[in-house]
Amino acid sequence: MSDSFQPQTDEDRLKCLRELTEFTEKCKKQLHDIFETLGWSPDYRASNSNQEPLEQCPYDPDHRVPAKSMEKHKTSCRLRKMGYSAEEQAEMYDPSVCYENIFCFCLTDKATQHQVILQARSAAPLMKMEGVFWQGQYSGEAVDVPQNHKRAVCDLTVADRLALYDHVIGALGQQKEGNKDDLYVDLVSKLQKDDKQNEPKSHLELIAEMRDYKRRRQSYRAKNVHITKKSYTEVIREVISVHSEELARQWKEEEEEESQRSEHSSHRYRSLMFRSRIFRCGRLRPVY
Repeated sequence: MSDSFQPQTDEDRLKCLRELTEFTEKCKKQLHDIFETLGWSPDYRASNSNQEPLEQCPYDPDHRVPAKSMEKHKTSCRLRKMGYSAEEQAEMYDPSVCYENIFCFCLTDKATQHQVILQARSAAPLMKMEGVFWQGQYSGEAVDVPQNHKRAVCDLTVADRLALYDHVIGALGQQKEGNKDDLYVDLVSKLQKDDKQNEPKSHLELIAEMRDYKRRRQSYRAKNVHITKKSYTEVIREVISVHSEELARQWKEEEEEESQRSEHSSHRYRSLMFRSRIFRCGRLRPVY
């Protein structure tokens, strides 16, 4: 009995204490994460009167979370229902930040994705052909929209991914071109008009504006017909050339004004120097 009992040394006790401390801190961290996910506090049971109303999760009826954390919970719960692990969710990011304030076509619907694949499959040949995908290489069942590259490669075939790519590119190509009125606006005159907005316009100015408006509309129609025969790059190149010429003209006028001012100041300087020399010569002239 005495042989089986061995007294613990100080080192053994310190080691055991460290292990218990690490285990306690780990349990505290797990409890803190659970409370944060559920929106609870450690004194939740003692503060039932001040607790927030809970809402039911649409993906799992057994989940009830506060309203302020519902959106975050729904995102995590939906991915978990789709089979994504916690490690995969940690590596994901929200792409909606990249598409703020812009129009962008994005596949986010399972039914739309399946419809695109079915349309590509119906247009494909029935038998194997070299260089093209045939109907057997497309998915027959609808799958969830992949949220990462790994799931896209596993759930979608090469033919499916090509069909989705062609669909997105085609949808982006069909976007309406923006209004090209601003491409042919005379910026110099527009700025000059903005400076004179507070001044009342005379009858002659109103008539001139109406005449310029009619000319601009006719010119835009003619230019618009010409634009349809050119690419977007050619149109932008012409616009840049027009504005560059206008800017060069303004710089030339400023340089001419600057040269005139410098010539005037130089002439004035020479005149003053000539007068000063005459004055000095008059003072040093010998007296007989």
